[in-house]
Amino acid sequence: MSHLPPNAAIFSPSVARAAASAAKDWSYIDSWLSQKYASLPTGPPQFERNADTLRALLALASANEAADEQRQLLARLEADALRELQAQYQTHAEEDNDDENDDGGDDPDPLTSARLAILTSLTNALTRDGATALTALASSAVALGISSNPTPQAIGKKLLSLSAETSSLSQTSSRLDALSSYIDQESTLTTSLIGDLQQESYRPSASLAKENLETQRKIKAMASRLPELRDKAAALAQTIGTPNPTIEQVRREEEAYTALLATKKELDAQVRSFQGLPPDMDQARQELESLRTELRQLTQRRDAVFEGLVERETPRKPSRLP
Repeated sequence: MSHLPPNAAIFSPSVARAAASAAKDWSYIDSWLSQKYASLPTGPPQFERNADTLRALLALASANEAADEQRQLLARLEADALRELQAQYQTHAEEDNDDENDDGGDDPDPLTSARLAILTSLTNALTRDGATALTALASSAVALGISSNPTPQAIGKKLLSLSAETSSLSQTSSRLDALSSYIDQESTLTTSLIGDLQQESYRPSASLAKENLETQRKIKAMASRLPELRDKAAALAQTIGTPNPTIEQVRREEEAYTALLATKKELDAQVRSFQGLPPDMDQARQELESLRTELRQLTQRRDAVFEGLVERETPRKPSRLP
């Protein structure tokens, strides 16, 4: 409770618990800072001890411990992987030595030895990211089937080719889907049409066979009369003769027909003027006289009205005084 003033008094259990918890946290922070600044002779720097500082230091200590745990876990994994690689390398080396002993102790190829040494040096010099990238490149080359020449250009070219092939296959699949949908639609329509054709309305009537026989009988009868009709037509042609009109005759006939049409139009116009009259001639004359009388009356009335208008509108001269 070094952070509390000496004259502070604790009167409640909750305050006492809070003070005890704060003291415990400060003790943990002091221990953690001492470990971090153990290499410095002066120890941790001086700072203000309050609640905000305590919260910040606790968060920093928790994050630091989590990072330390992750780093330790990663280090253990790397150590285990290194031990496995060393064991595998030692096993392969022993197998190579056994093979060399079996071959009679011949010296290995210098080019092969140099190549293995270079590859080993490169592998050992690679960073973690570099090793990951190299592994991904090798896996891609093997998956694409170009392990003989796994250059980035070849891998990129192969990827572009696969992308184009994928696009083509996708378009082909879309066309096949559309064709399948069209076939299904046509199949549905065909099934519906078959169902309609199998209904009662499309079945032949019971008297169809009788009608066919009657039609065939009529055809045979007409066919038997056909030679007789041909003979009559030939005899009639010999008696009357077959007309052979010329172009001039056709033109004259057309002009005569046109003149008849014009005459018909004139007569129709004259006939339309007599529409409404009775068909009897005497009655028609009486109707005509009645219409003429009405026309004369209307004419007289018109003249009288006109004279009245003229007299009303004509100015009168003033009379002279005696």
